[in-house]
Amino acid sequence: MSPRELQDFAGRWQIDRVIDDALTGQNITGQGVAHFIAEPTGHLVYEEALSLIYPDQPRPFEATRRYIWQGQGGVIEIRFEDGRLLQRLSLSGSNVGDVHHCDPDRYDGRYEFADWPQWRAIWRVTGPRKDYIMTTVYRRG
Repeated sequence: MSPRELQDFAGRWQIDRVIDDALTGQNITGQGVAHFIAEPTGHLVYEEALSLIYPDQPRPFEATRRYIWQGQGGVIEIRFEDGRLLQRLSLSGSNVGDVHHCDPDRYDGRYEFADWPQWRAIWRVTGPRKDYIMTTVYRRG
């Protein structure tokens, strides 16, 4: 089973992240929580907080992100807080994705829902100073 609509994501998710950075040769790991918070507009506010562990750093780095998820039917638009589009997803399959260009960088995002309600977001990011794959696993909790 896969998610069918935006509201299937509402709630709290435990997240595990691995960033495989080809430029530095580092594997960065992280754990945290993501909340999809329902708004009166029908949108979901995505708020993420996690601790990232860099191999060469003595303490974890605390990171946060915030996006707006809005949808109609099986199509979801993920937007930055200022309204710019990050990705458009169609939930019509177990693997979905889109490309975001942030000149000079390219963000290829793919979402895997085959094990729903556990799911993965996989980002391949390339550019003049970027070359990494970031994999985030989401579990209810």
